[in-house]
Amino acid sequence: MSRPAARRRGGRRLAGLRLALGLSLVPLPALSAEAVVTAQGADAVDVIDIDAGTIVARIPVAGSPAGVALSPDRRTAYVTRPDGPGIAMIDLPSRKVVQMLPLPGGPLGIAVNPKSGAVYVADWYAERLFVLVRTEAGLRLDGEVAVGASPSGIAVTPDGATVLVANRAADTVSVVDAATRRQTTMIPVGRHPFGITLDADAKRAYTANVTGDDVSVIDLATSREIGRVKTGQRPYVVALAAGRGFVTDQYSGTVTVFDRATLEPAARIEVGDHPEGISASADGRSLYVANWGSNTLSVIDADRLTVTREIRTDDGPRAFGDFLR
Repeated sequence: MSRPAARRRGGRRLAGLRLALGLSLVPLPALSAEAVVTAQGADAVDVIDIDAGTIVARIPVAGSPAGVALSPDRRTAYVTRPDGPGIAMIDLPSRKVVQMLPLPGGPLGIAVNPKSGAVYVADWYAERLFVLVRTEAGLRLDGEVAVGASPSGIAVTPDGATVLVANRAADTVSVVDAATRRQTTMIPVGRHPFGITLDADAKRAYTANVTGDDVSVIDLATSREIGRVKTGQRPYVVALAAGRGFVTDQYSGTVTVFDRATLEPAARIEVGDHPEGISASADGRSLYVANWGSNTLSVIDADRLTVTREIRTDDGPRAFGDFLR
């Protein structure tokens, strides 16, 4: 298995580990104005003023930063460093790294519990989820949860009670009880699930199945897959807005749009080279897509289904996780 930090070759295709988004569904402020984007090739985290379309802060983070998640108050960013390996904690008001916490294995996906503030980190190289807690001194490793093989994207229910983990090598999703820190269910899905996303009511989950070129739709009440949506090549992350699903198709350079009621594809939007992370604005009117190959953030109008702007980033933007504030 190659290192978690991806390498570029012909057309900037990824070799080895590819990254996906696991969203923690923390409510965004009404006036979301910044994107916190991991720029893996630059060993940095970009803070982007969305309205101005400019990088307002470039924060050095060694170790090929990949995943990102924000604290419930949106003032702290937690960033995975697969080549550290470890986690960086960034104070966003001061734009400074305040802690570098080493972790074993391959820290990849990351999410934050919206109620307790606990931070969950997927270890790509082992069948485990790290649980980190915040203290006055910073983050502290507080235990592990056994999950499936090659855990990737993570999602947490709004009530903080349940953690979902996409297990890429196992073709499953682990359902974890946050209180007991135990896996309660394992749900079969499509081939190589990476990104996992919950709807606002935590009734359905969506996994982007990388080698299946589709999205699995999971009914959480019955813990089973209830449908699939065909996508472009190498889907990685799903975002939800305006009654639709939006999926980054890495090898197609597109975003597949589907109707969440019928699960029928509705459109295919061309974006940049190798789109990866995607997230919806708080009002659901816009989607933001990190294009790893073209070093841009595409802005999509959720109603018109068109790209309205391209914002420049530093090298290799991934934005794997919850990155809007």
